[in-house]
Amino acid sequence: MKKYLLCLLAAASLWAAAPKKPKLVVAIVIDQFRYDYLTRFRSEYHAGLDRLLRQGAVFTNARFIHFPTVTAVGHSTFLSGATPAESGIVGNDWYDREEGKHVTSVSDGKTLLLGGNGGEGASPRRMLVDTVGDELKMADGGKSRVIGISLKDRAAILPAGHMANGAYWFDLKSGNFVSSTYYFSDLPGWVKDFNGARPAEKYRGRSWLDHKLPENLAEMYGNSTKSPLEASPFGNELVEQFAERALAAEQLGRHEETDLLAVSFSSNDKVGHSYGMYSAEEHEVTVRTDQELEKLFQAIQRQVGLENALIVLTGDHGVAPSAEEDAANHMPGGRMSANTVKNAVEAALAKKYGEGEWVSGSWDHAIYLNRDLMARKNLDPAEVDRAAAQAAFAVAHILRVYTREELMTGAATGDPMSRALTISFNMRRSPDVSYLPEPFWIVTSDATTHGTTFGYDTHVPVIFLGPGIRAGRYYGSIAVNDIAPTLAAILEVEPPSGSVGRVLTEMWVP
Repeated sequence: MKKYLLCLLAAASLWAAAPKKPKLVVAIVIDQFRYDYLTRFRSEYHAGLDRLLRQGAVFTNARFIHFPTVTAVGHSTFLSGATPAESGIVGNDWYDREEGKHVTSVSDGKTLLLGGNGGEGASPRRMLVDTVGDELKMADGGKSRVIGISLKDRAAILPAGHMANGAYWFDLKSGNFVSSTYYFSDLPGWVKDFNGARPAEKYRGRSWLDHKLPENLAEMYGNSTKSPLEASPFGNELVEQFAERALAAEQLGRHEETDLLAVSFSSNDKVGHSYGMYSAEEHEVTVRTDQELEKLFQAIQRQVGLENALIVLTGDHGVAPSAEEDAANHMPGGRMSANTVKNAVEAALAKKYGEGEWVSGSWDHAIYLNRDLMARKNLDPAEVDRAAAQAAFAVAHILRVYTREELMTGAATGDPMSRALTISFNMRRSPDVSYLPEPFWIVTSDATTHGTTFGYDTHVPVIFLGPGIRAGRYYGSIAVNDIAPTLAAILEVEPPSGSVGRVLTEMWVP
């Protein structure tokens, strides 16, 4: 009986140790931020990252459990706790079989862009689950304010969720922060004022390391494939400045209920893709991110006081070393064209079944086959998938290939790689063939990329900082999916509908 009472008392103590509900949650993602960036550059952090590492709960072995490890999936996981199987966010892009076209994770033809030069907007409608922000707003009748900010549309939209008061991203065509009619019919006045000052234009001709941004605005902004502004530390500066304006204009943290601000710093990803993870450029943007975070923390201090805010930081995925970096280090690895596997599959299917446009789309280690063509030729889709998988596996340096049928039936289980693909399979949206290259082999023409289940792509920081959070290092294995249910527990709301994580009670002050 005594032992039983002690257990009850211990359980009650644990329940009582939950941190107090904050006035503001600030959820931060650094795009393409490996965990070892915290340790490799530690001596050069003297600002925001230093604060987090000294005062926060640092989980040293946090990993993504899904596939592919790309921006949209990582950002959808962050505040939903869901895998692609539940969220429906199976990649940055996919072929929508019902719509019969290529879509992105946030493309929405029913919306219009606000603040740019017109055109289609974006929204969270393709995400099937909700987020911590959605649960907050449902619990308090919509009183909480939820805002998402990034350079990228998907990175602003997906963490903020369906009920957000606004999501804002940078438009390279206009040089403005924009949104869409999903949220409101017109941009708020404070956003128009921010854009009216043309803050991005001050970076024309600015230098960093031995790089100089173009004087010509169109060249400086570039496009989604190559943007000198975004692939520089100045992109993060813009995001931080806009986040400060949002804090003040939306009065975040000063309302009756808890507010939530989700901020994603995208320039780290742009720099990493362009120059490689061991480059001087990646070093520079990482150290400057430390400084931008402290600016944001000081703004939070002025707005609501850090003692009333809960901060959580992570990365949306890691990154592989470049092929050149691997070669210099006598490591295995190399690169292949993004079309290598696609072309091999098309050629094999044409040879076996006759000419035709056999591949409807290929993104992020995924191949979508032309089901209409199969129907016209009266072919068994499972048979064609197997033939495509055999062709993909015949490509040099392809480690694993999975068909839709294997993942749908659960036949591909056992090791962690197979499990990651199985738990990420969405019946309506996932591809017909998924493949994994060998370790350190990258499928890109950029300096480097990400997307696999290997540690360099899955291992990212998870750090909590705030009242009731016990500072220190936590070495046990956790999933990034654990962030959302932990926030839900602290905020005393339901965990998001697709959450598969656990509550990180080990960091609560006893």
